[in-house]
Amino acid sequence: MAGTFSQVYIQVIFAVKGRQNLISPNWKEDLNKYIAGIIKGKEQKSIIVNGMPDHIHAFVGLKPSMAISDLVRDIKNNSTNFINDQKYVKGKFSWQEGYGAFSYSHSHISKVYDYILNQEKHHRRRTFKEEYFELLKKFEIEYNEKYLFEWIEY
Repeated sequence: MAGTFSQVYIQVIFAVKGRQNLISPNWKEDLNKYIAGIIKGKEQKSIIVNGMPDHIHAFVGLKPSMAISDLVRDIKNNSTNFINDQKYVKGKFSWQEGYGAFSYSHSHISKVYDYILNQEKHHRRRTFKEEYFELLKKFEIEYNEKYLFEWIEY
């Protein structure tokens, strides 16, 4: 769009269906790169993609012409096909419905980047569920717990 300037940074978080620990360290990096490629292919800026065996964080510089829901739908659909085509898991892989999307200012880019980069370190101290509820509270997002992810306690 000519004459349109924006600065929108979104952290998107989504989980493996049933919150199963299916994302293996053996192919996690390939998945992260694939998701970053989807984001770039949609003409958005992939800042960092990383996660844990049961969920993904993607930090994106989003242009106003792209709806967050469309981007997440495409990431989840295409990455599901990639995982299944590569036969990374036994049976059929899929993501849970829904996602979290949290916006940040330019001054927070390095902090969010470091947080996503160091997921393993952060999750030694708290679970994904604790992390997710903390983000919902921090961003003052109203929610009904019955519509959140299916939580499996380990």
